[in-house]
Amino acid sequence: MSWQIGLVCNAVIMVAYLLISLAIVVPLARSHQLRTNPLGAATAAIFFTCAVHHGSHAVHMLLPSLGLSDDEGLAMRVAWGWPLTIWDAVGAAVAVYYWTLRRNYSSLMQGAQLFEDLRAREQQALELNDSVLQGLVVAKMALDLDQPAKADAALTSSIDSASRIITNLLGSEHFAIELLRSSPAAVHRIMESADPQAAVAAEVLAAHTHERSTE
Repeated sequence: MSWQIGLVCNAVIMVAYLLISLAIVVPLARSHQLRTNPLGAATAAIFFTCAVHHGSHAVHMLLPSLGLSDDEGLAMRVAWGWPLTIWDAVGAAVAVYYWTLRRNYSSLMQGAQLFEDLRAREQQALELNDSVLQGLVVAKMALDLDQPAKADAALTSSIDSASRIITNLLGSEHFAIELLRSSPAAVHRIMESADPQAAVAAEVLAAHTHERSTE
């Protein structure tokens, strides 16, 4: 009885791993990242080879039941005790559980998006530069020219842009976790500096950040 359960579990693992491999390879191929994304390609290859491995176990144990002589299959039936069967059952359960998770994390589990996309990161860096850094530069220039209203508008725009970009990066509701900085913010050091304009900019920025956090 143990080898029959092992056969079914290995077949389930084979199908699940093949589908996972395809779910990774197809989007990578469509986005022309098979060569430029070695991590994704290697991960797909791991799942494919594991699928072949488990599938060969299932096929060998099945062949004698189909009237085909297979000494390896008969030997595997004898050797396939309950410890191996239990681990196969665990592996099959994990493979099925993975596919249930894909429905909940569909926006993050789409092949190429599972892995670092350098082009997307470059686009995010450009957007940060255009939307946030340039706004901060405008705000500093406005403070230098004693134009607090213009500085206020530039800071508001930069904060809104930064908030939108960060929301897009962290956007999934499944990641509602408490995020902690790796180091304290440097605003208090600016406030204590000898540069009055930098201190004013820090005060305005801190006020805007507080307003956004309390909305």
